[in-house]
Amino acid sequence: MTIGTVFLVGAGPGDPDLITRKGLRLLRQADVVIYDRLVPRQLLDETRPAAELINAGKAPTRHRLSQAAINALIIDRALAGLDVLRLKGGDPFVFGRGGEEALACQRCGIPVEVVPGVSSAFAVPAYAGIPLTQRHISSAFTVITGHEIGDGVNYAALADLGGTIVILMGVKQLPKITDKLLLSGLAGDTPAAVIEWGATARQRTVTGTLQDIAATAHERAIRQPAITVVGEVVRLRDEGVAWFESLSPPLHRLWPAPTLE
Repeated sequence: MTIGTVFLVGAGPGDPDLITRKGLRLLRQADVVIYDRLVPRQLLDETRPAAELINAGKAPTRHRLSQAAINALIIDRALAGLDVLRLKGGDPFVFGRGGEEALACQRCGIPVEVVPGVSSAFAVPAYAGIPLTQRHISSAFTVITGHEIGDGVNYAALADLGGTIVILMGVKQLPKITDKLLLSGLAGDTPAAVIEWGATARQRTVTGTLQDIAATAHERAIRQPAITVVGEVVRLRDEGVAWFESLSPPLHRLWPAPTLE
């Protein structure tokens, strides 16, 4: 029996040009493409006419397919002898559940290849003009998920570490997260920013401090997908590094953002 190969490919954070050359080559060859909702739709135009395209449609509060169903779908197509490309936003192994999918395939004897992608953790701040590290300002950064507010993160250690804090997909929980950081001793006047739809034509950035950023994001109706950055590096955006949103002509508007369908 012929078994197909599963490719876990990172599509990058939103700009379709940020997919790797290897990822694009495999995308053009795949028999089946199972994609997430934040994948740039322009990339789907690169697939073969005969390729089967399946929208996994994972969103924070509604899932077109559950993770178990996605795993089963990947395995089903691969065991049928088809090469399956799992196209994921950002990087498949950075809060992308790529590890879960790789393990599911491994248990069924299905070969897997991982193609890393440009992670939104550092790309989206870069598109907002915020470097995560900067000499004499920040020599380290920490990335956490905003979905889990329980015992998974030691906020006291995070506050003591210094450097830059990046919070992925944490808009809903942002008031709780900022409260935990404040209670852990991080100064209330620490600069902070929330970037909505980063690296897409819909990118918006709001800035403030750790003390008020949650309220500011709420007032400006910031919604998912969004990334929060906390640290002194946020000041660099206001010093003129905010290149993407000030492009002239606005080249980023040549391609639309993914939809929420």
